[in-house]
Amino acid sequence: MSMYDKARSFTGLHVKGSPIILYNAWNVGSAKAIVQAGAKAIATSSWAVAHALGYDDGERIPKELVEEVAGGIVEAVEVPVTIDFEGGYSEDEDELAKNVGRLLHYGIVGINLEDRVVNGSGLYAAEQQASRIAAARAAADKKDVELFINARPDLFLGSVDDHATHVEEAIERGKIYAAAGASGFFVPGLRQAPLIARICESVTLPVNVMYVEGLPESDHLAGLGVSRISYGNTPYLRAMEAVRKRAEEIFRDHRAQAQQVRRYAAAGVALPLRGRGEQTPASN
Repeated sequence: MSMYDKARSFTGLHVKGSPIILYNAWNVGSAKAIVQAGAKAIATSSWAVAHALGYDDGERIPKELVEEVAGGIVEAVEVPVTIDFEGGYSEDEDELAKNVGRLLHYGIVGINLEDRVVNGSGLYAAEQQASRIAAARAAADKKDVELFINARPDLFLGSVDDHATHVEEAIERGKIYAAAGASGFFVPGLRQAPLIARICESVTLPVNVMYVEGLPESDHLAGLGVSRISYGNTPYLRAMEAVRKRAEEIFRDHRAQAQQVRRYAAAGVALPLRGRGEQTPASN
């Protein structure tokens, strides 16, 4: 499938009431495993990509490494690939457009673009973020790629305020971002069903929610009108927890075996071979 076909295919996977599930990857290995499990597309998590390479989130990882990871994933899987591009690695619109163009060179067909000022404070004004989205869209249009720009308002994730107080601003931003050329509307951190439904009803863009504790089940989200469910850094965290637990088991088994060897040696008896009924001399 060509890059252009992948872009159109990825856009077509966003259906209101029948959400695409994106279990986020962080490198080639995780992306291949997720595709083998049946994924129709691959999305990265900026947090997971950064932490897997020893960096903090928030554009601390050099964009060249982000490009390298993204390009490797595109080469390794046949499905469309979208990446979490945070704030686009620049506050300058022209530089942002260049950065998006570089991603297109690697075969990326979708990006998340947030309206948080990554290396500053607060959010971009809606009109300024709209100009940034338009710059990204123009960069894609130059290459004739139907880039899926998933516009992310950072009003809910990490907010201690009542989320209901931000919904109207989110809706207004959604309308402005749609007019600027956004393809989707990503509201991470929002978990209350009535608020999700309100946004799905009021914003013309396909709505993306992210798995967090307390989020309704996928069939409920489909009924609310959600078009995309992603998992953020949860897959990475769960994978690392599984590695840690397995490592603990291995180390615990080896410690137990070493203690057994010492006990047999102290008693001067032969150490039985595991599973064979044979014996081998105990040694220090």
